[in-house]
Amino acid sequence: MSDHLQVDLAVRKTLHSGGRQFVLDVRVQTASRRLVLFGPSGAGKSLTLKAVAGLLRPDEGHVRLAGETLFDAAQGIDLAPQQRHLGYLFQDYALFPHLTVRQNIASAWVRGWRNPRRNIHHERVDYWLAAMHLEAQAGQYPAELSGGQRQRTALARALVAEPRALLLDEPFAALDPALRARMRAELDALQRQLEVPMILITHDPEDAAWFGEEVVFLAQGRVQEQEQWPALATMTAATATVTTGAEPC
Repeated sequence: MSDHLQVDLAVRKTLHSGGRQFVLDVRVQTASRRLVLFGPSGAGKSLTLKAVAGLLRPDEGHVRLAGETLFDAAQGIDLAPQQRHLGYLFQDYALFPHLTVRQNIASAWVRGWRNPRRNIHHERVDYWLAAMHLEAQAGQYPAELSGGQRQRTALARALVAEPRALLLDEPFAALDPALRARMRAELDALQRQLEVPMILITHDPEDAAWFGEEVVFLAQGRVQEQEQWPALATMTAATATVTTGAEPC
């Protein structure tokens, strides 16, 4: 494998649900620092992201990011999620409802900080509160925040530990159109500033257009196309609306 590759992914996983079988068989190699996994619901996008994060163990294959092996079935390598040093932004943001914005961000900084003090102060936490324009909301709870504030809190939590890569699961799906456009622009600027590699999954062509230096189109658990955007935007409507198998991810 060439060291310049940012993502070298080959994973196969067979899942069974309700008497049905879904086979994930995804192979991707790219030197791009922005990779978008694009496709309809049920294509296997979330499963692929979970395999990268260490939340799903493939039956076969390997996961390598920036030249480091995170998983290799043949060699018996399977780093735990916390050992992979990845920032993961969940689709529902997965904020702790009983923790304030400050506590939620701090919970990712030091292992074991699952319930940080309410008035916890640390320079990294303070930095990301300021960077995400959340200083005024630092003492508020997730239920008191707007959609954009919740997303920025989750993003700050994902970035506070200085991850080697950022994984984003449909990060704009829960936002209204106006806020979605604004948050796309904010994330775009932030990623360019930090130069952190990013893997984003989406079914929205606008997300792919914003972030897809390299776009991989998935359907039925397999790669259908891998192109630089906007080349992939010329896919036919018939291809883009492929119906998928049993696994709704």
